[in-house]
Amino acid sequence: MSVPIKNNISWVGKVDWELRKFHGEEYSTHKGTSYNSYLVREEKTALIETVWAPFAKEYVRNLQKSIDLNTIDYIIANHGEIDHSGALPELMRQIPETPVYCTANAVKSLKGQYHQDWNFKIVKSGDRLNLGDKDLIFIEAPMLHWPDSMFCYLTVDNVLFSTDAFGQHLATERLFNDLVDQSELFQECIKYYANILTPFSSFVDRKIKEFVSMNLPLDMICTSHGVVWRDNPIQIVTKYLEWSANYQENQITIIYDSMWDATRKIAEAIAQGIAEQDGTVLVKIFNIARADKNDIITEVFKSKAILVGSPTINKGILSAVAGILEEIRGLGFKNKKAAAFGAYGWSGESVRMITERLKEGGFTLVNDGLKLLWSPDNEGLAACKAFGNNFAREAVFASNQ
Repeated sequence: MSVPIKNNISWVGKVDWELRKFHGEEYSTHKGTSYNSYLVREEKTALIETVWAPFAKEYVRNLQKSIDLNTIDYIIANHGEIDHSGALPELMRQIPETPVYCTANAVKSLKGQYHQDWNFKIVKSGDRLNLGDKDLIFIEAPMLHWPDSMFCYLTVDNVLFSTDAFGQHLATERLFNDLVDQSELFQECIKYYANILTPFSSFVDRKIKEFVSMNLPLDMICTSHGVVWRDNPIQIVTKYLEWSANYQENQITIIYDSMWDATRKIAEAIAQGIAEQDGTVLVKIFNIARADKNDIITEVFKSKAILVGSPTINKGILSAVAGILEEIRGLGFKNKKAAAFGAYGWSGESVRMITERLKEGGFTLVNDGLKLLWSPDNEGLAACKAFGNNFAREAVFASNQ
């Protein structure tokens, strides 16, 4: 299927309605996704990115319906990850001598994954590829979100092909941003940023400012996943600048797992204490074992502070809590406060262990945490509420000053 984008640009990608997990089993895609590939037909023809490997044969067949493959002059590989480059082996079997323009790091990743020495042409920021009356300008974008990533910009049409930046996992036949549900769109955008781009926020900020300094007009952003930003594309750029600046909303998120409900009762009582102390703060509670971890991480991203709870089991913490703490550590959140809590019956190491993990993850610890023996009685619940009161006062009020 080919969809006109602008003038001589068309979308030739694949909408994946069935995808529910991405990056192996690491990222949930409740709304599916798309693998966006673009054909630019000027005096010279450039194909920008391909699709994920399971759709390679279908992709090449459909591409042949739109164009004689032998008339493709250039292939642009903005990113070597398999959801972008997976159809390259199938395509290159048809047109093996066609040059592939990419960064030096992309040559490494493409060779490493496909073990083929295609006709690579290494480009750097500022290099141009002439298509006739228009040029493609290449802009290296390392760590957005791989070392091999780059953007390319089509002059005259003022279109930025941004690879993973500004994208989202959203399957839709309505390809343009102004045609989809805006609440759904921006929820998937912030989830994508929180779970994938958070560790690279300094690179995001730097690259956007570098692009702005180039003084290139911007009419459209063509991403590699989700919608094409044709209506006010600057809006998503503005959001990225906000999100990259240690983003926070007036929210506290409480996450936990529980064996016999004692830790759940503690979590809910802490939430009541926070709400009593500050009625303006939004409090959200998630059982890690029963909620989607990527949705939880999105809420952590939005939060000024978090509380993490687990009972003690085998001198440790429950596996769901351990898993999400490892993910949180890797994402490297900045300027957020935290504390731990949990119930125990015997040895009681969980609160100390969670506190250590939070510290490793870059959180500022508000206190040493709350540890209760067995299941909380009325006195114990009162202590939990008081803990929530104090946490709200120390964490949220301090953030507002």
